[in-house]
Amino acid sequence: MAGEDEGEVKAKNIETVNNILAIVWEDGHESYFDFETLRRACPCAMCKGETNVMVEYKPPPQKLTPASFELRSWQYVGGYAIQPQWGDGHASGILSFQYLRDLDPDAPRK
Repeated sequence: MAGEDEGEVKAKNIETVNNILAIVWEDGHESYFDFETLRRACPCAMCKGETNVMVEYKPPPQKLTPASFELRSWQYVGGYAIQPQWGDGHASGILSFQYLRDLDPDAPRK
């Protein structure tokens, strides 16, 4: 379609099975992420920090508990990401489809 990014990664289907987030991509590849891996990879500023023009913010070490690895729910963010809600209340991370695809060591690279 005109205007669409040819390199854009899109999820066709996303499901949770036990403690795994399973994604079927539009190109047919399948990715499987255990919840602990996803939670530890959260890219939000509270987890990973951030840098702007004036200052670099480095968060204190995370105090993760078993509840931190319980995926309570998730929702789509636009057509490009998901936002998980974790058992410890953390919900500020947005996992773009490109970020998730890059987390999968078995995913084909372009």
